[in-house]
Amino acid sequence: MSRRGRAVAAVLLAATATLGVVGAPGAVAAPGQGTEQQAQAWLPQPTGPYPVGTTSLQLTDDCRDDPWKPGQHRKLMISFWYPTARPATGSDRAPYMVPAAADHFGSAGSVGQGDYGFEPGRTDWAGIRAHARADAPALPGGKRPVVLYSAGFGDPRTWGTGLVEDLASRGYVVVTVDHTYDASEVAFPDGDLATSVFPALMAQPGLDLGAVLRKTLQTRVDDTRFVLDRLGGLRHDERLPAGLAASLDLDRIGMVGHSGGGSAALQTMHDDPRLKVGVNLDGQLHFPGPDGTGVHLTTVAEDGLNRPFLLMGTQNPDSGGYHQQPGWDALWQHSTGWHADVTLTGSRHSSYTDAQSLLPQLARQGAISQAKLSDDVGDVRPDRAVLATRSYVASFFDRWLRGHDDHLLDGPSPRFPEMVYER
Repeated sequence: MSRRGRAVAAVLLAATATLGVVGAPGAVAAPGQGTEQQAQAWLPQPTGPYPVGTTSLQLTDDCRDDPWKPGQHRKLMISFWYPTARPATGSDRAPYMVPAAADHFGSAGSVGQGDYGFEPGRTDWAGIRAHARADAPALPGGKRPVVLYSAGFGDPRTWGTGLVEDLASRGYVVVTVDHTYDASEVAFPDGDLATSVFPALMAQPGLDLGAVLRKTLQTRVDDTRFVLDRLGGLRHDERLPAGLAASLDLDRIGMVGHSGGGSAALQTMHDDPRLKVGVNLDGQLHFPGPDGTGVHLTTVAEDGLNRPFLLMGTQNPDSGGYHQQPGWDALWQHSTGWHADVTLTGSRHSSYTDAQSLLPQLARQGAISQAKLSDDVGDVRPDRAVLATRSYVASFFDRWLRGHDDHLLDGPSPRFPEMVYER
């Protein structure tokens, strides 16, 4: 079972029964319940040379029924993150989460609250701001490589904003995808709030969890391929800011994802040649059988890949390097494309997400316990974890989508002694 799948299962069964990094403050504290002040937090600054813009878009697949809600078409929310000319200031800075999503994410019993253990209602999620300017025109300068981002099972697309903004500041156009009814919540422009089906699903007696996880992965792959289909037709979409559609280089597309999103990145590479490269941030490539035991490999693990990919593991008990994970090991042995594997010392499963930046800040304000913080992100220094994640992901995409090699991925690096390089 994937780590996120197991965490979602345990947390949701329970629910149905009853950071410090460099960056400018972007949140404004708001009154909490009673006399308590809500905790505030902010994301680290992007490190690239470009200011960042962002915009969101609803897509509807008229040719596909929603697998979680039969009888209605599959609809998704995506966001674009891209270089722009002028940095965001004040109210121009895009919200980290829109109010409806923020309210649900921070509420008791939500998938987000259950997974990460923050105190319900104690954090002003709606007050956190990204560094990107909302609906800004794209920076002129020709076509740019495109990177898709998929969050972990149960996570919203916003949970990787720190990494996504950094890639955009380096000159990429990044497309983040919310997987509706999988993510804790997805807020649509018409006011609809689609919440995760997992709490009700996981409470069913005799559930085949492996089948649920396989269905979740396949749905994410189908979502991603639909987004790829739609990217080519966006030149005529008047909802996008000026110059954005024309800046997409659809011959240079990669994907990065965390946990279930990392699994989806490599599985989509296997299924769709439009993805040239992929990064898997701690996502397993095997599932249990119907009785909850055994090792059943994904087809990408069975067949391997003939294009470049990067595996980034953590020191979660069931993670580590490729030789410690049956799905990763099979992928490694069967692949003919370039590949590398690194593991972040002192990390835990959520260290490659915004949890690494945000949760330590919440812990200092009493909105999450130190024990839960350690379970989520380990004891690695937050600033080092963020820098390492950004540096390795950017190095990989620069090398294979731009032809710029900084040689960080050639072997162990003195710049990052906390990164264990697997051979």
